[in-house]
Amino acid sequence: MKHYFTLLSGLAIFAALAAQALRASPPTYPPVEPGRSLHFPRDHGAHPDYRTEWWYVTGWLHTDSGAPLGFQLTFFRSRPPLDEANPSRFAPKQLLFAHVALSDPATGHLQYDQRGARIGFGLADAITADTAVSIDGWLLRRGVDGTYFATLAAQGFALELALQPTQASLLQGENGYSRKGPRPEQASFYYSLPQLTVSGTVTRRGKPERVNGTAWLDHEWASAPLAVEATGWDWVGLNLDDGGALMALRIRGKDGGTYWAGGSWRAADGSTHPLPPDSIAFHPLRHWRSPHTGTDYPVAMRVQAGGLHLDLAPLMDDQELDSRATTGAVYWEGAVTAHSAGRTIGRGYLELTGYAGRLVY
Repeated sequence: MKHYFTLLSGLAIFAALAAQALRASPPTYPPVEPGRSLHFPRDHGAHPDYRTEWWYVTGWLHTDSGAPLGFQLTFFRSRPPLDEANPSRFAPKQLLFAHVALSDPATGHLQYDQRGARIGFGLADAITADTAVSIDGWLLRRGVDGTYFATLAAQGFALELALQPTQASLLQGENGYSRKGPRPEQASFYYSLPQLTVSGTVTRRGKPERVNGTAWLDHEWASAPLAVEATGWDWVGLNLDDGGALMALRIRGKDGGTYWAGGSWRAADGSTHPLPPDSIAFHPLRHWRSPHTGTDYPVAMRVQAGGLHLDLAPLMDDQELDSRATTGAVYWEGAVTAHSAGRTIGRGYLELTGYAGRLVY
């Protein structure tokens, strides 16, 4: 399989963008403000005026033989600070990147691939009317009945999945206005679809296998970059066995402490409970040092989220993704099991960014 986006070409594109940005009148990004209602299906689609956006799916799968697998796929859209008056069709006014990863304990390390391209020319697109993002054959789209379809043939594995919603969208923060810091502009528009029912095929070592499982989808868009006081974040999204869902987030400051935090808990009865910053805490239980980058990650965590107290254990330790060829970040993105009072209560994904160096987005 060809390498669609190598490190060399990625650096060349970013160098060209940087050079052009110095000569450009940067665009004015719309602010993220409270009081704006989200409207679906329109807000399932792309928001090209905003600085950055992502569609993010994580989940646990089981093969017919019962083997557990974790999977992650993310499509990122970026509007660079380029001169909007540039009439060239080749001006990269919108960029699209994608990551896909498979956590397979039988392999023992994360398998992943990544792609990127400017939007247009039939190579990449992000539709505004509903979810439909694609890069050279990699696709995430939403059907008219609400089912999501993901098709990604990566280097060493492939996913062909259908993801069926079982619950309404979970609007994060204040009706979708999700704070990321103490200043009002440090925010994103953000909703989740937890408890997605997944079915389809995973191809490993050249062999397709039927799979089923449960997944979580996030869609988020924003204009403000990560605060200069922050270095990265710890995030967890959990599908709970009682039918509930939990999202907890803390943004770490340069001193390693919490700069901001928040989250939401959907109870088994469907009621939703926003979680204020002082109700969230992450406490490392165990670290793992990456043999690939030398980075230390707290891969086992104790999380306090409101009245919930959970211990997170990884499906496997080596779930580090090196995306320096596309988005420039090195981060840990791993399938985890949640335990409380000695019993398993859910499964989901833990994301750890900024441990290999301050995250810039």
